[in-house]
Parts: sequence; C-alpha cells; structure tokens
Amino acid sequence: MPDSSPPQAFPSPTLPVAVGVRRRWVFVISVAVLLAAALLLFGVFFALDLAQTSEGVSFSSAGRLFFAFDIETLQNTLGSLAQIIVAVLGIAITVVSIVVQLAATRYSSHIANLFFRDRTNLAIMGFFVVACIDVVWVSLGVHGDFLPKASVVASLVVITGSLLVLIPYFAYVFDFLDPARVIAQIGQSTLEAAAKRRPSQGRSTAARHDVAATSLERLADVAVNSVAQKDKVIASTAVATLRDVLVRYLNEKPRLPAKWFVVGERLQQDADFAVMAPESCAQIEDDRTWFEWKGLRQLRLVFAESLKSLPEVAHNVAVATRRIGEAAATTQDRKAITTSVKFFNTYLRTALNAGDVRTAYNVLNEYRHLAEDIMQQGLDDLALDIARHFKYYGQIAHSMGLGFVTETAAYDLSVLCEKAYAHKNSCHAELLQIFLEVDKEAETQAEEKGLRGVRKAQTRLATFYLLEGEAQLARLIYEDMRGESPARLVSIRQELHLVTAKDFWEVTDRGINFDYLEPRRKALLDTYFAWFTNLPPRVS
Repeated sequence: MPDSSPPQAFPSPTLPVAVGVRRRWVFVISVAVLLAAALLLFGVFFALDLAQTSEGVSFSSAGRLFFAFDIETLQNTLGSLAQIIVAVLGIAITVVSIVVQLAATRYSSHIANLFFRDRTNLAIMGFFVVACIDVVWVSLGVHGDFLPKASVVASLVVITGSLLVLIPYFAYVFDFLDPARVIAQIGQSTLEAAAKRRPSQGRSTAARHDVAATSLERLADVAVNSVAQKDKVIASTAVATLRDVLVRYLNEKPRLPAKWFVVGERLQQDADFAVMAPESCAQIEDDRTWFEWKGLRQLRLVFAESLKSLPEVAHNVAVATRRIGEAAATTQDRKAITTSVKFFNTYLRTALNAGDVRTAYNVLNEYRHLAEDIMQQGLDDLALDIARHFKYYGQIAHSMGLGFVTETAAYDLSVLCEKAYAHKNSCHAELLQIFLEVDKEAETQAEEKGLRGVRKAQTRLATFYLLEGEAQLARLIYEDMRGESPARLVSIRQELHLVTAKDFWEVTDRGINFDYLEPRRKALLDTYFAWFTNLPPRVS
C-alpha cells in the first residue's frame, strides 16, 4: 500500500546541518584513533630501542634523542618528506576527482558544485597544499650552520597531519557523495531560496527564483538518471524530496511577499516557461502557482521516464502529487489544488496512451484519495471536477479497450459517493449523477467486459444505500440498470454472491477485491435484484 502518513518535512537523518555535524565528528574521531595507534606503535618500539642505550627509558631522554637534529641528515630527510607530501596531495586530488566525476556523471553535475562549496573539503585540500609548500620551503631553509628547529618541528606536524587525515578524508568524501545526502542538500537549498531562509538573505528575488527553479530541475535530473540506471531507491528518494519541498513550500506560501509570485524575466527564460504561451504564463502568475507548476513539471518528467522501466517510481510520483494537493487543500489554496489536478489528468492520459493499465490503476487510487481529502476540506466543487475527470478518462479507457481502467474509475467514483453521503457533502447528489453516466453502450467484447465492472460498482453502491435506509437513492441506480439484459444481471448477481475474500488474490497496491461485499451488504443483493421483475430467483 502507498504511504498514507501525513505529509512530513525532510527526515531528520538527512538534514544537511545535522549530517554535516555528524560527519565532522566522525572525521575528528577517526583522526584521533589513527594518531593514537601511530603514537602507540612508535612509542613502544622507540622505548625498546632506548632501553638498549645508556640513557635508559625516560621522557626527557626520549625527547632529547628525538629532537637531536643533524643538519646534513635533515637536508636529505626533508627533501624526501617534501616528495612524500607532494605524493599525498597527488593521491588525494586523483581519488577525489575520479569519485566526484563518477558521482556527477551518474546522478547530477550539481554534485561537483556542492563538493567544492563544502567548507570541510576546501579546508582539507587547502591543508594539503599548505603542508606541501611548507615542507618544500623548510627543506630549502636548512643549510650551513643554520638549523631552524621550530620550522622543522612544524613540518613534521603538518606531514603527520596530512598522512593522518588522508584515509578519514576519503571516507568523508564517499559519505559526502552519498546520493541521499546530495539529494537532501539540494532540497534544502531549494527551500532556502523559496522560503527566504537565512542563507538566502541578501539575494534578490530574481536570484532566488533562479536558484529555486534550478534546484528543482537538479532533483528531477537525479531522479531521471536513477530511473535510467534502474536505481529505484535513489529515484524514489529524489521524488520524495521534491514532494517534501513543495509541501513545505505550500505551508510557507501564505507568508511570502507578492513579488515572489511574479514570473519575471529570468523565469520566462526558464526551459519550462519559455515554451508556454504568454497567456498561460500570465495565468500562472495570476494564480500565484509558478513554483508548484515548476515542481510538478519535474515530477511529470520523472513519471514519463519511469513509466516503462520503473513503474513503481511512477506510482511514487502519483503519491507525491497527492501529498502536494492535500497540502494545498489544508491551506485552502484552490489554485494549487487545481494545478495538482491538472497533473493527475496528465498522468492518466500518459498511462492510457501507453496502454499501461497498472499505472492508470495506481494513479486513479491516489487521485481518489486526493478527492476524498478535498471533500473533507469542504471544497465540494473541486471534488466534482475530479469526479468529472474520472468519468471522462473512464470513458476514454472504455473506447480504447482498457476495460479494467473503466471498472477502476467506476469503483473509485462509487467510493466517492459513499464518502460524500457519509460526510453529508452537498456534492453527493451530483456525484451520483456523474457516476451513473460512466457506462455507455458497448460495441465490442472488451467493452462489454468493462461495462460489467461498471454495473458491479453501481450494484455495490446500491447495497450501500439500502444499508443506510436510502431506498430512493438505490432506485436511481436501478432505473439506470433496468435496461440491462437479464442474463447479464443474473451473472453479475451470481459473481457478487460468490466472492468471499476481501483481499485480492494477487499482489496489488490497493490490496482489495472490487467485487467483495461485506456480509451485511451482500445480504441486500437479493433485495436489490428483486426489483428486476424479469430475473429468475437465485439458486443458492
């Protein structure tokens, strides 16, 4: 089953600030452990060597012998140390550049930008460079009778530090380039630009527009590239981050200044807005929905890319779009809800054109959940719009020979009718009328099968009304079905009686059997079908 928990912000483990602190502590602890191990190894064997001398083992004797520098020896040693530190710098640059390039190629070119903007990366690479320069200069400073002990000791310290941080730094880099971490950082930067959080202070609105739109595209790039490589986990994480960004944005939206919603010159040059008619751009500006539109456009791109290779990700996109619509409903943002509805319709059209029954089935499920939430918020007119879309796409699927999609649309409309009646929504009567218009005369065997599913859904709803004591509403359904052939009505009645398992016998995301009726409603089947006077009695 899809995630049904309330919309949430980024999970705390992926917050860039918290993760950055944790990574730095791990880095420091790793360096400390390596330093302790090196000191222990050197100390034990140096003490054994001291024990063989006349000095004996003592702290003062160890320090005196260790720092008894010889100019001629140091000149040779410092030259070798300079080569070592240069080699360390070369290894670090080679490994890091390869790893960053691979990650950028696989997921997003923005990874390289994030890497070189990270303070820890810059600090450590800078430390390697400074250490290299220092050792080279010190090696040239030892000559004749001049012995710069302080400089030599400092060089030993920086060489030791360079060697100690090398392995922990590689671990830091690999952790930094973890796709989930990168995705969280991109999502956070998007919110910072869109909601004008602290790092965005001082930026112009146009610059914030540019950062927010570009960051949304980068999240989509990660998702699309992951889909191409069949990496479902990373693709789903990117989709979830897009969802969280838009949900949190909708919560902040009422507090944003009016100039944020203006589609300025930079946005008009954006790839997603440049292809739109000027009237459409003006409408988006009037609706104050350019950010939602941009984000949902990215989700639509992921949906289209994942339709064939990773349909689970396409379902995640539908779940994300539902969450965005529900967040808009919570704030009574009718224009943002309408935008989500448009993209749901686009998903359905895309799935039907591809003949993908499973994806259409999943999209309809999420679409219905959105309609239920909208009704709970009292936005009945928008719920009716969704019901009309259900009818339209159900009929389109019917004409395309995708009968199961028509049946699914009918089932979901029947559920909406039940919910509207239970919550006393004013749209109930019109919802029922729309539901009764889904079926039409069948012309082929495939369409005939699809209409059987519609009639079953209508029969299910009739038993609901009878259970609620609304015989008059059940009669409306009877009037719509009374022209059906007795043979079809008998077979529908029999099939509904025979189904006893609530759960479908195959693995589905809904996990329910459309033909199942709970015992109290099944007991009313005979009452309903008794109204059809030309039917023979049921054989138990």
